[in-house]
Amino acid sequence: MKNERLFLSSAFTDQEHVPQKDIRGLFTKYLHSWPFFLISLALTFSIAYFYIKSTKPVYDIKATLAITDEKKSPDAKEALAELDVTAQPKDIESEVEFIKSRPLIREVVDALQLATNYKDENNYKHSDLYVNTPIRFKLIHSSGDGRDLSLLIFIKDANSFVIKSSNGESPVYKFNTLLKNDLGIWELTKTQNFDSYIGKTINISIQNPEDVVTLYQNAIAVTLNKDAPIIELELEDEIPERGKEILTQLINAYKISSIEDKNKVTQSTLKFIDDRLSTLTGELTNAEKNVEGFKSSIGLTDISSKSKFYLDNVQSNDSRLNDVNIQLNVIEGIERYVNSSTSSGNVPATLGISDPGLISLVDQLSKLQLQHDRLLATTPEQNPIFDPLNRQIKSTKTQIKETIVSIKSSLLSVQRELQHNNSGFEASIKDIPGQERQYISIKRQQSIKENLYIYLLQKKEEVSLSYASTITGIRTVEEPYFIAPKSKKQVPYVLALLLGLGVPVSFIYGRDLLKNKVLTRSEIEKATGAHVICELNQNKGDVQIAVLEKGAYAITEQFRSLRTNLHLLYPDKPSGRVTMFTSSVAGEGKSFIASNMGAALAATNRKVIILELDMRRPKISEILKLKSDQPGLSNYLTGEITLAEIIQPSGIHHHLDVIGAGPIPDNPSELLDNIKLDVLINKLRSDYDDILIDTPPLHLVTDALLLARICDVTLYVVKQGYTDKSELTFIKQMVKEDKLPNLNIVFNGIQRSKYGYGYNYDNSYYVNPKQRKQRS
Repeated sequence: MKNERLFLSSAFTDQEHVPQKDIRGLFTKYLHSWPFFLISLALTFSIAYFYIKSTKPVYDIKATLAITDEKKSPDAKEALAELDVTAQPKDIESEVEFIKSRPLIREVVDALQLATNYKDENNYKHSDLYVNTPIRFKLIHSSGDGRDLSLLIFIKDANSFVIKSSNGESPVYKFNTLLKNDLGIWELTKTQNFDSYIGKTINISIQNPEDVVTLYQNAIAVTLNKDAPIIELELEDEIPERGKEILTQLINAYKISSIEDKNKVTQSTLKFIDDRLSTLTGELTNAEKNVEGFKSSIGLTDISSKSKFYLDNVQSNDSRLNDVNIQLNVIEGIERYVNSSTSSGNVPATLGISDPGLISLVDQLSKLQLQHDRLLATTPEQNPIFDPLNRQIKSTKTQIKETIVSIKSSLLSVQRELQHNNSGFEASIKDIPGQERQYISIKRQQSIKENLYIYLLQKKEEVSLSYASTITGIRTVEEPYFIAPKSKKQVPYVLALLLGLGVPVSFIYGRDLLKNKVLTRSEIEKATGAHVICELNQNKGDVQIAVLEKGAYAITEQFRSLRTNLHLLYPDKPSGRVTMFTSSVAGEGKSFIASNMGAALAATNRKVIILELDMRRPKISEILKLKSDQPGLSNYLTGEITLAEIIQPSGIHHHLDVIGAGPIPDNPSELLDNIKLDVLINKLRSDYDDILIDTPPLHLVTDALLLARICDVTLYVVKQGYTDKSELTFIKQMVKEDKLPNLNIVFNGIQRSKYGYGYNYDNSYYVNPKQRKQRS
């Protein structure tokens, strides 16, 4: 039946629940493989050291721009209208994207020849020679295939160089000479650093310019601070001088592009004014000739005061009527533009228009049209990116149409009123003599043309001043600068430490998972439901009977604990006790435990006999160093010999006897099923206090099951780091089916230092103080 007793607890068998995580045990387990950790750390720290030595520092280059934002300055145009009639406030969000646009980056790449890199092949670092290159590669005409190519240039002397090739051919060429190969037509020129590199090899790598443009588009970070508004440019580069030149060139290209965009609008206004001045010049000349001719024909030198009064009123009225006509003319031009089906061409100027709403809408349309033309230069019009822009243009045109309707209606009403006033003045003038009235009419036409001509000349000068101006609303707050990179040596070393420790830990952990071996007591009890009666340390000495060895204090005490717990399994049976020792597979230490338990029991003056019933691979005689040719159980069970002839003393204690297996039989299972074995056990029960039976591994052969009929208690041996976890399922089946009497488990071979489970034992308690002092 199953054992339900409580066993003796000792310093060597913990009956309490084992903590799920034994930090000290894990540390001990991994410390057992300290050479592995040492090698791993040495390797990772070596890699980190060479990585730091070979890695070049990366500099952070920054620059800052301040840009006028139309959202932050809605009244900018009104405030500066008298100074710059063509000023275009900027939408700062779109400017951020424009700075990183491919056309601008391409200008930078071409200007600084960033597609061509020079490296020194004379050291293992292959230093970049952007600043100190001794030669310059100039591509006169590209072959157009766009492939990345590399040239190994050996500077032979002051006038010639050699192109190294893989096939061994090394033709000699002259500097400043046009050459032709797969790249196209090119030449090499010398720089001021040339003399230091004579006799050295330079690697020139030529990349596809479009790939370089993409590279720097991703590398340059443009950050917007909307509160200022400030735009920060940032670039990381191993060569700080190159990074500064790139940002400087990008800022210059951006400013030049902004000036060009502004001048496009200015040119459109100048063209409109020039066309109007050209027309008015002829009209004014004709009016002046008419006045001159009329005066000459009638000899008129002065007019009456009344005529002058009417003339002044008519002129004032005509001046106002002229302003209205100009505005109507401009409005009709704007109306024709917004009603046109296409969006190409320049937006008409708003000269003479006094309505701020219309001026704002036309300016907005001009800006949107300019942005449309800019995108059209780099992107097909079918691209979806035009959709939101086209919708904004259409919406703006609709608002302009609605505004024009109201403004035009108002201007037409004013025009009719002024024309009515003119009719009244002309009726009054009819009283003046006809010649004088005719003169006034001619003079009035001359005055109208002259005033309009002067007004347009004034506006032309204002627009011309704006065209010559380079003010763009862009100001460089901080020129490109860099700060010495901070040391990052600690990062590789920290990673090396983590990796150097992590790799061995992962390896050991993974190895344990793959081995799938039993490591802890809790695994056994949880999987089998059987009780672990004792834990035994791994026997590290050469002496097999460790229980009698002087100095083997820990394992001796463990066997004594097992002996005491075995007594508790027989509370009402002081003698004639039969205990079977078995295991799942060979090598788990059942014969070792049976031999030492025999010695431990004999040491208490109990008569003990060990039966070597593992007839296939007997180990007891070998452990006790008995002669292997002695007759044994196989002889007795076949009737060849008597019981007295097979019992032999163990040689280690006078109370311990042994019956060996004898010659290995052909049919051990049949012999163990013989009734003579039952008779033998009954006889021994009366002569001995304890009969210990060493059986074959149960999972390999069924001999132990045959012997279960004659046994009282079964001690099932499981070895740490050796027994497969799958064997626990087999043990659980044995417990469940109750095939073995009173089954208890002995956990053998505990190695805390290797597996992180078990106990470290201090033998100082057992050592004489004088001996301890001598050892110290």
